[in-house]
Amino acid sequence: MQKKLTITVDERVYDGLHSIIGRRKISQFIESLVRPHVIKSSLEAAYREMALNEARETEALEWADATMGDVADETR
Repeated sequence: MQKKLTITVDERVYDGLHSIIGRRKISQFIESLVRPHVIKSSLEAAYREMALNEARETEALEWADATMGDVADETR
């Protein structure tokens, strides 16, 4: 659900938003800037969910083990 918000900005900021972002895109622009600061990232939850996928974790572990072997063979 969306909510309407009234804010006050400097006239130059207002003019810049209209000229650069465009009239119908300002709300989306401001939300994209503010969202990371006010809504907890879901990255941790996504990692937790991926870890529960045993097939994916097995494949990732096999890939990591294979990669480590390649690095061990490199000369310094």
